[in-house]
Order: sequence, then structure tokens, then C-alpha cells
Amino acid sequence: MGTLRVPDPLASVLAALSRDSVASSDFDLNPDVVLPKGRKLRPAGVLIPIQMRGDIPHILLTKRASHLKHHPGQIAFPGGKQDEGDADVIAAALREADEEIGLPVQNVEVLGTLPTHETVTSFSMTPVLGRIRADFDIKPEPGEVDEVFSVPLAHVTDPARFSVQSRRWQGQRRHFFTVPYGPYYIWGATARILRGLADRMTAP
Repeated sequence: MGTLRVPDPLASVLAALSRDSVASSDFDLNPDVVLPKGRKLRPAGVLIPIQMRGDIPHILLTKRASHLKHHPGQIAFPGGKQDEGDADVIAAALREADEEIGLPVQNVEVLGTLPTHETVTSFSMTPVLGRIRADFDIKPEPGEVDEVFSVPLAHVTDPARFSVQSRRWQGQRRHFFTVPYGPYYIWGATARILRGLADRMTAP
């Protein structure tokens, strides 16, 4: 008698990673912005950590400390710029996740990467999708992370949950994606990357 195969709960994510898509940026919804040619972008990696809560996959996100110079109080993936000691942007994302939320590198199964995302702070950010292998003790990095929380994967990969909002930034009206969840206002680069994943997961 054959062994019953249990479907992978992240099968849709793995299928999405196999689909082609283009790079994104913080300027996608602002076509009037003219970016200088020859600009230099610094490589960075962010981890999209997927953790099973029962039978439901969730994504872990952080709320950045309110006193930080860049993006204070915003919702973000754990991650940061690639340092000299990092082998690549994937290694950078895993290292930063260990530092920011206490997720051990060996506790992450790297599933793949999404296309790069250019930020207003001149980073070329590579989103890395990773499956958390086992439960771990979440330890927010003091002074950098105010909170670590989870959101159902289905919520942030449903295009209907997203909306486009705007605010004035450096004297201009800037449009951006949002995908709120409870008290958390997920917007900017984090929402744009999630919207890209949502589009890949719902593509025919």
C-alpha cells in the first residue's frame, strides 16, 4: 500500500517563485519621478519568513523602533544591507533576521528569491522567501525592533486586500500600496514586495 502524500502547504508559494516577473521599486506608482542614470544602489537582503501556525502559514513582520533615522515605526521585513562578511544578499537577509528577531540561520529553509526592489534610500533589495523549520523564541533586537508580529500569508497575498494611498513626500505627492492588517499599517516597500508576491501567486 502506497504512502499517502500530504500536499505542501507552501505549494502556491513555490509555484509563484517559478514564475517570471519584473523588478519593482518605490517609484512604480509615481511615473513622473525621473531617476538619475548611473545611480549607484547598495545591495541588501530582506527575509520573508513563513511560519506555520497550525495548518495556516503566516509571515513574520517587524515594527521598527520609532527613534530610528530611516523608516521609524514602519512595518518591515527583517533584513538590511549586505556587509563585507556576507557571502551574498541571501546571507545578509538570514544574518539580519537572526540579529533582529532571533531567528537562527539554520532554522530557515530558503525557498527562493523575488526580483529586486529599489528603495528611495538607494538600496537594491532582494526579498528572500524562507520557511521556518521549527518554533523558536522571538527576541526583538533592542533599540531597533519595537515588535514582531505575524500576519496570515493568505491576507497579504490577496490582491483585493491592497489599496493605493498617497501622501506628500519631499514636496511631491507620492502614491504607494497599502495592505493593512488589524492595527498594523503595512505600506511602502513592504507592501509593494507583498503585492508582487500576490500577483505571482494569483497569476493564471
